[in-house]
Amino acid sequence: MTKKLFLLLSVLLITASFITACTTTDTAAPADTGSQAAAADTGSDTTTSGGEVYYLNFKPEVSEIYDAIAKAYKEETGVTLKVVTAASGTYEQTLKSEIAKSDAPVLFQINGPRGYANWADYCADLKDTELYQHLSDKSLAVTVGDGVYGIPYVVEGYGIIYNNAIMEKYFALDGALATSMAEINNFQTLKAVVEDMTAKKDALGIKGVFSSTSLKPGEDWRWQTHLANVPIFYEIRDNNLDIKDAEAFRETKFQYSDNFRNIFDLYINNSTVEPTLLGSKSVDDSMAEFALGQSAMVQNGNWAWGQISGVDGNVVLAEDVKFLPIYTGMPGEEKQSISVGTENFFAINSQASPEKQKLAADFIYWLYSSDTGKAFVTNDLKFIAPFDTFTEEEKPTDPLAKSLLSYMANTDLYNVAWDFVVFPSQTFKDNFGAALLQYAQGTMQWDEVKQLMIDQWKVEANK
Repeated sequence: MTKKLFLLLSVLLITASFITACTTTDTAAPADTGSQAAAADTGSDTTTSGGEVYYLNFKPEVSEIYDAIAKAYKEETGVTLKVVTAASGTYEQTLKSEIAKSDAPVLFQINGPRGYANWADYCADLKDTELYQHLSDKSLAVTVGDGVYGIPYVVEGYGIIYNNAIMEKYFALDGALATSMAEINNFQTLKAVVEDMTAKKDALGIKGVFSSTSLKPGEDWRWQTHLANVPIFYEIRDNNLDIKDAEAFRETKFQYSDNFRNIFDLYINNSTVEPTLLGSKSVDDSMAEFALGQSAMVQNGNWAWGQISGVDGNVVLAEDVKFLPIYTGMPGEEKQSISVGTENFFAINSQASPEKQKLAADFIYWLYSSDTGKAFVTNDLKFIAPFDTFTEEEKPTDPLAKSLLSYMANTDLYNVAWDFVVFPSQTFKDNFGAALLQYAQGTMQWDEVKQLMIDQWKVEANK
């Protein structure tokens, strides 16, 4: 009897296990079907659908904001937004590492045609996404043939940010070389004014005209990318190069290297610190000096207002923060505006499942179309969004955004395009930045910097 009872119990246990397994499988199937049904809806649907979107974020300065966005998105849609932020200057390296994992990013960023060339195997065609339909200027997208592989999510601008209160104080001094900012519309005048301000810095109550030039490795992007863009923009313009033609950028002449040197020398020789100390300075250091009134000018973009206003002890009033173009001594630069464009393009991983791709497309449409998402974009991210889902009242009102919009609306000036999207690699930028530091420290001659830039471009562009 004991043996029979044991066999009976064994059969019952096996049967129960089988029933449990079948029940689990059956209940999972409707859940999957429900997720797929939700994925088939438009991006504006905010009903709970579940699932996860893994986004590899490019901008360290907004990582905390994306934490808040993830929380709000989960509450409204039931979808988990997983955001991983790459450290400054390491995005390509981080993406290479993450994309190889089984749980790879579904949403990531490319920086333009060059970035697409590097990641073409992972870029899905986005022409049928809801967000692309609302792109105000579709020429901004990264396209190949009829395909759309990168959607710009912000229009930005950068130049020389100045504190108008300090400038007005200078203009009021006896012997000032200008009477208003309107007179500073070329490098020659800018140089004369800056050097005169340096001579009178004690009277102006500043440590230097320019904030420290951050040449610490990983913090030098304002020079090896943004500043380098200005001479490259003119090289492209004057040689009639097509920015979409990869073959045209196998090498560079760096023919306007002297113009780069003009403004770079002005920065480092009229700064809050000695050139030899710039290797230890970060962007945060630089922006804090400006916010505390220790400098009158700093090169950066419209995203910098949050860095300025967020500094403890900030003394700069919003109405005094404005842009000036980066003048380098080019002929006709009196008509030059600030640098306007983007290197920020959403891309969706074509290797991810269709369901995950749809979840990613739904998220970016929610971010730029829902009331909650648009509030984050305008008020927290402080992006100028290139989509018709935003009204004039929904555009950023911070001083640098207003100054940028004013320059964009000025048809008498030409914008300097963001042509650094053709720069061959992060390695090229890092090596160029290291050479700039050596130059600032007096251990490398300018001709050597120029040649290194040319050589490194060719090496990286032809890998």
